[in-house]
Amino acid sequence: MKITVVGAGAVGATCADNIVRRELAQEVVLLDIKEGLAEGKSLDMFQTATLLDFDSRIVGSTNDYAKTAGSDVVVITSGIPRKPGMTREELIGINAGIVKTVTTQILEHSPEAIIVVISNPMDTMTYLALQTAGVSKHKIIGMGGILDSARFKTYLSLAMDVPPSDLQATVIGGHGDTTMIPLTRLATYSGTPVSQYLDETTLQKVASDTMVGGATLTGLIGTSAWYAPGAAGALLVESIVRDQKRILPCCVYLEGEYGQSNICLGVPVVIGKNGWEKIIDFGLTEAEQAAFNKSAEAVRNMNSVL
Repeated sequence: MKITVVGAGAVGATCADNIVRRELAQEVVLLDIKEGLAEGKSLDMFQTATLLDFDSRIVGSTNDYAKTAGSDVVVITSGIPRKPGMTREELIGINAGIVKTVTTQILEHSPEAIIVVISNPMDTMTYLALQTAGVSKHKIIGMGGILDSARFKTYLSLAMDVPPSDLQATVIGGHGDTTMIPLTRLATYSGTPVSQYLDETTLQKVASDTMVGGATLTGLIGTSAWYAPGAAGALLVESIVRDQKRILPCCVYLEGEYGQSNICLGVPVVIGKNGWEKIIDFGLTEAEQAAFNKSAEAVRNMNSVL
């Protein structure tokens, strides 16, 4: 098994670090356009192998895609990070060119690879990667909903003072501050609805905090977050390479599901060795479906910039 992570910035390096710690592949390639960055970070990570007890080999490369040849899964994190006050939409002009080039180069050397997109704006970049790649829709997956759901569970955990691992909660829709939809109705604590423990006002605050979770961190640290996005990417990769069949909220291409077509948007899907295998219908209420349609409209507006 061989995994490539394109982009050795904070998110890419964290994702690669999580992948090698979990020993998801015999070889992990970290690639970046900046001279020496991927090589340096890869060497630093590899020197932790005896300390953390993993056997995966990690190799760095400065823009040499030949070293990525034969990759089973490729994670694209390339692009500039979001800065304070910058929306994901503002990233389109720069990051679209990067993602298109990376996708083309990757498939030239690894035509069978499953591609995981983390680059922002993620829904639009996933759509662009699919259009550029010309491969099965099942092989192109955007990570965003996994990260948003992790943030949702974190805020629920803080509000309820319970372990986040005992919570089940999902965010669907676009990976944006105004487009994501935390499904409070379906959130549970050890199998019981969280609405039994939190009043409606608190639940709505949790949902609002979730939606601006990325912007909150950007304001605090001056750039995009990296620990949770990197870990979310590794979780998605793990479900693929270990064929776990986990149901995860991911950005995938819709052809009538959830009432939308010709768009990549976050919905619950089964993730296994072939990529995303099946879309799960959560049976949205009328209000939730209306919110999903509104989210789709906003993402289409972003896509139109392409």
